[in-house]
Amino acid sequence: MSKAHRGKGIWELAARGRGICPVCKRENVKILYEQETDGQKVKICKTCKAALAHGKKGLNVTAGAAAGKTETPATPKTEAPVAQPPAETQPETAASAPEAGAPENTAAPDAAGV
Repeated sequence: MSKAHRGKGIWELAARGRGICPVCKRENVKILYEQETDGQKVKICKTCKAALAHGKKGLNVTAGAAAGKTETPATPKTEAPVAQPPAETQPETAASAPEAGAPENTAAPDAAGV
């Protein structure tokens, strides 16, 4: 038997039914299978459809990809300021910390006018 008419229905679709899968982000794959998420229908590829059916993948699709957009423009995100940890203090060394019995004046003897 002839197989001349296989896939003829997808010729009418934009880009012959090919595009970027919103789940696995692969490019130039056939995205023919509809999956519903958050009340919106999303078209995904065959491997992601099988993985979702078997519970191996979750449907994590952004709203932009669900609407059919292939890429969203990068917008700067406003984030809450991150609390900085207190500056680490260096442990005091014997040269910088006065000893318990030493006088506080540690200037050189010739600088003291001796």
